[in-house]
Amino acid sequence: MSGPYVIRGSVSLPESELRWRFSRSSGPGGQHVNTSDTQVEVLFDLAATRALPEVWKERALDRLAGRLTGGVLSVRATEHRSQWRNRETAARRLAGLLAEASAPPPAARRARRVPRGVTERRLADKRRRADLKRGRSRNQGWD
Repeated sequence: MSGPYVIRGSVSLPESELRWRFSRSSGPGGQHVNTSDTQVEVLFDLAATRALPEVWKERALDRLAGRLTGGVLSVRATEHRSQWRNRETAARRLAGLLAEASAPPPAARRARRVPRGVTERRLADKRRRADLKRGRSRNQGWD
């Protein structure tokens, strides 16, 4: 692979914890389409890893629960005709998925008072719109 895939900060995907599976991609291809295993699936045991801090791991396990099979996260790549490029894509996608899933939750939104001008403009616009519609119903001139 072309180097460590950084999840966030100094934490990166350890090559020793990644398992790779290769198979034939579906879809159009060249003359070597029936002989080369270009589809790549990378498996990462999220439940057993020691590469992630415990807090990140718990967050990721919770957020990715629907994608895990026995605590193992799998990512598949088939868009390139080269196995090497599919490996790069799958590993990058896995790192991005883990970064997003282990990110801290956003700060809680604090309720603020709505400014008086905003309310007044909204009500004035409603009045203007109601007057416009009310004016349509009178004096149609179709008689």
